[in-house]
Amino acid sequence: MSLKSRWADDSDALIQLRTRVFVEEQNVSAAVEMDGRDADCQHVKAIIDGVIIGTGRLLPNGFIGRMCVLKEYRNRKIGTMMLENLVQQASDNGHHKVLLNAQSYIIPFYQKYGFRINSDEFIEADIPHRRMILSLKT
Repeated sequence: MSLKSRWADDSDALIQLRTRVFVEEQNVSAAVEMDGRDADCQHVKAIIDGVIIGTGRLLPNGFIGRMCVLKEYRNRKIGTMMLENLVQQASDNGHHKVLLNAQSYIIPFYQKYGFRINSDEFIEADIPHRRMILSLKT
């Protein structure tokens, strides 16, 4: 499985994947999903049999977002591998903590990795979320 991705090389495929998961499956507005910040981010991709089946991004401020895996590939540790890669990139970039807004139903996934809830529940893109934080070893 390949992990690192360059937006300039993979943008069409990553947009297609995120549209499938967030816009079609979760009914997130395409305008909200495509926020114009991708060119400034570090991206990961998960590829199986030549198909990108997962992605996520790290913003310059150490914020992880847009984590998704196609439904038929979930529960195979793909999200964990992508998350580990993004956290490592944040550490390599000198960040002391990583933040993310987790959809409330997926909080246990991030808690297994050591993230802690850091906010009350809030609505983002019409979906309940909680801010989570992971302190990195320095």
